[in-house]
Amino acid sequence: MPDDASLWSELTVAQVRQQSRLIASRSLQPLKIINPAAPAGPACHAVLASYGGGLVAGDSIRLRVRCEAECRLLLSTQANTRIFKSIDGRRAEQITEGYVGENALAVVLPDPLVPQADSRYHQAQHWQLANTATLLLADWWHAGRTDLGEKFAFISFATELRVSVAGRLTLLDRFALRPGEHLATSQATFGPYHTALSIYLVGPPEGARFQQLAVALRQLAPPGQTDLHAQLAGRPYVVAVTQARENVLMVRALGISRLALEPLYRAVSAALVGEKLLGFDALQRKY
Repeated sequence: MPDDASLWSELTVAQVRQQSRLIASRSLQPLKIINPAAPAGPACHAVLASYGGGLVAGDSIRLRVRCEAECRLLLSTQANTRIFKSIDGRRAEQITEGYVGENALAVVLPDPLVPQADSRYHQAQHWQLANTATLLLADWWHAGRTDLGEKFAFISFATELRVSVAGRLTLLDRFALRPGEHLATSQATFGPYHTALSIYLVGPPEGARFQQLAVALRQLAPPGQTDLHAQLAGRPYVVAVTQARENVLMVRALGISRLALEPLYRAVSAALVGEKLLGFDALQRKY
């Protein structure tokens, strides 16, 4: 990744009179950073938008995020991020580098990525957490414009997440799919499901925030849907919750549509209303 700071968009959140506020922001096209009016709580809300509602081949978004000590940040998107057709073999990409300071909370709740037919896309995120920091991050994508009958028609899609705590790599998760080489609709991959959601919680396991969010995430899995077996066939969505490490909790969900997974996202947003968390419902504030 380039080290030239001029190539990166940036946002920094710090404490201002006991409130988390955006104190620095720079947007480079095609990214636009929006800072809505302060919510009725201590957290800062930053919204990532793109000109034209998506990315075309050759677009490269590089974003550095700093959530300083004791701060709370919600990072969301304005709407679905569409990845448009690549006509010259180039790909669109998004690279994010984030830092979360001591006793800080960063929440990343984007709308889904929608890679359209013949598109190429790569995404990478690397978050550095202080020992007492907490990160809740969602990664959500669709098979394409499924309402139009477009399913797994993109050329390539890849996403990578790395989370380090106190300089030590704690979580590494990679996924890549090339529908032309893989049988995306086989039962061994996605079967009838067209939307995939991953949620990651990383933080001090003894911390009140981590424990409160962990309880909420474990409740996302309906009874009978935590085990992968044949009886799950035909259900509108399936969920698996895994305690990957003492300080890492992961949720995987597959749905037949965005609407099928919407209750999970709303449950996560509602869990963040707590006084020790964001203090407001992110989705209620948006819609």
